Amino acid sequence: MKIICIGRNYTEHIKELANEKPTEPVVFLKPDTAMLLKKQPFFIPDFSNDVHHEVEVLVKIDRIGKYIDSKFSHKYYSQIGLGIDFTARDLQAKLKAKGLPWEKAKSFDGAAVIGNWVDKSKFESMDTLNFHLEKNGEKVQVGNTANMLWKIDEIIAYVSQYFTLKIGDIIFTGTPSGVGRVVVNDTLDGFLEEEKLFSIRVK
Repeated sequence: MKIICIGRNYTEHIKELANEKPTEPVVFLKPDTAMLLKKQPFFIPDFSNDVHHEVEVLVKIDRIGKYIDSKFSHKYYSQIGLGIDFTARDLQAKLKAKGLPWEKAKSFDGAAVIGNWVDKSKFESMDTLNFHLEKNGEKVQVGNTANMLWKIDEIIAYVSQYFTLKIGDIIFTGTPSGVGRVVVNDTLDGFLEEEKLFSIRVK
């Protein structure tokens, strides 16, 4: 399986990081070793002093697909979830300044939190999903998929032009504004339409 991530998919998040608004989806990958094991804490890596949380809606692919038309994208997944794309922001800034890839800042061990999966039939539309992240009981990121630059079905169609999508692949669809630093003993709880899908302790 592979983890495909979409960057800069919410306008307010683009603004908060002073990034340029993209004209097409920004895509990067995480290896399967980036997945944080279930019931394990997230350990801040030694190489960063500024790791940020980025909560995101996730999609799990359940059919093999290539060159998928967006009008058929909904047939390629039946479950959605919530996760965190942990980012070593200080390392990412250094890499971006040199025009280098972001993988060291985005794809280190434990950098991908994948919460519980939910059948998408529970929801009226994938384009109006509310979700949020609480840090130590306080809401720090609040999002709705209506505010995506590229909706879930558009993302699936786009990435399938470059990568064959396989059963079990996971797509991180982008984060809203409110990203911030995590420190030791923080607790991070992720909610999709008020249902808690993960709870992570930072070590």
